[in-house]
Amino acid sequence: MKVSELAKRGGVTSETVRHYTREQLLAPKRHPDNGYQLYSATDLERLQFIQRARKLGFSVAEIRDIIAHADHGDSPCPLVRDLLAHRLPQIRTQIQELEALAQRMEQALESWQNMPDAAPDGHSLCRLIESFPERFPDTKEPQ
Repeated sequence: MKVSELAKRGGVTSETVRHYTREQLLAPKRHPDNGYQLYSATDLERLQFIQRARKLGFSVAEIRDIIAHADHGDSPCPLVRDLLAHRLPQIRTQIQELEALAQRMEQALESWQNMPDAAPDGHSLCRLIESFPERFPDTKEPQ
């Protein structure tokens, strides 16, 4: 099947298929007459695997490593567990940082509600941002 058919069957765009091919996650054969890339049912299965792995937060490089393990006959499962175990605390930290950011944004919007707009005057660019305190007493700044 051609790029467009694989993309349609896999629920992705043709550019996504091309990207995964450039990243060597998919390995199509070349049509001997016209040079078109031809994908197989195995490529479709691999594309679906890639999409599942992406939904779990794996990077393209990590997926390449996982596939390499499998292609060499080694179980990639220990690698997968280790990658997620390492990544999960990072994700939880990012969530906390985003929650703190959302709180600061809410506090800023609330404090700016009655402030007038002002044009830059050579000493000030945007009074709203400049009025924003370095720290809000009720929020924790990320380290």
